[in-house]
Amino acid sequence: MTGHAHLDLVGGISGDMFAASMLSAFPGTRDQLERDLSDANLTDWVTLRVCEVRKSGFAATQVGFEITPGAPPTRHWKDIRARLQGSALRPAVRAAAIDIFSGLAEAEAASHGIPVDKVHFHEIADWDSMADMVAAASLIVSTKIASWSCSDLPLGRGRVQTQHGLIPVPAPATAHLLTGFRFADDGGEGERITPTGAAILRHLLPSQDGRQAGLKLSGIGTGAGQRDMKGIPNLCRLMYFETASAAADLVGSLAFEIDDMTAEELAAALERIQTSRGVLDAGYTTGYGKQSRSRHTVTVLVEPARTDEIVDLCLRETSTIGVRIGSVRRRVLRCEPGLGGGLRAPAVDRPGGATAKVARDEPVGVGGDE
Repeated sequence: MTGHAHLDLVGGISGDMFAASMLSAFPGTRDQLERDLSDANLTDWVTLRVCEVRKSGFAATQVGFEITPGAPPTRHWKDIRARLQGSALRPAVRAAAIDIFSGLAEAEAASHGIPVDKVHFHEIADWDSMADMVAAASLIVSTKIASWSCSDLPLGRGRVQTQHGLIPVPAPATAHLLTGFRFADDGGEGERITPTGAAILRHLLPSQDGRQAGLKLSGIGTGAGQRDMKGIPNLCRLMYFETASAAADLVGSLAFEIDDMTAEELAAALERIQTSRGVLDAGYTTGYGKQSRSRHTVTVLVEPARTDEIVDLCLRETSTIGVRIGSVRRRVLRCEPGLGGGLRAPAVDRPGGATAKVARDEPVGVGGDE
């Protein structure tokens, strides 16, 4: 799935509101979400609850995580990171979850003036915050949305009670995460952007200017928060846009040559590049350069907003001393996951009609007799 998603933060955003809006727009992702929560070793202590509600007269999806009584504490960032790193999560989901949580840990460290590994999460519950962030990572990776934007952020008013006493909203870590974002004061009271919601926004949006033109509205999801607010629906609306069939996306294109790394070294470097946020595709071809030396030509397609950081990544992970930077137009066919007879067979919507093919990595003999 490609395209662009825009978040209208009517009532604000939290981890559960983001997950609810995604499940509302893409209900087919729920099964994979539940598998990812299990692979993250969360289901022994956390139970996903999804229901349909009405907020200020609007129908919406609401997500909550029920914590099993007696769940052990996991509030130190170093413990949470180790738990995620040692989990069976899909590599892309694991990387996204760690990135979201890392942003929050770094913001807390900056707010309190302590090393990041000393961060202890006081104001956010541990298990449901892990579930929020793993859920966000799962849904982001499963939908493969190419770009994101959001409305101006509601500022909120008043103070919240914390372990450190009454503090103004947005809370210090939230404000740190949202530096550079645009805010609007709609008069709404209380905390409107939670720390978890802010960490998700920072993960999705390197800048707030992500709107695109020439897109076709394809789906809408509405997520509800837990609170009711006077005069303001506590909703987060997601609008999903597809590129019109005659149009094409503009993406960043990086290219460089390598002649002093082995194929094994380059394959390891490419794996790290391919799984990095903002990378759409990466690969290499082999040929011959000066003095008939074997040479690998590497090409990387990236989200335009993340071009500079991926260039830095390529320069760190490989031995190249220069990267050619450009842009290319691409047209991507819509692809939906499909299942049949126990096999994973993605369906592709082609101009001449839909096609499906069993995925290459599907194990042989699925569903057969032992």
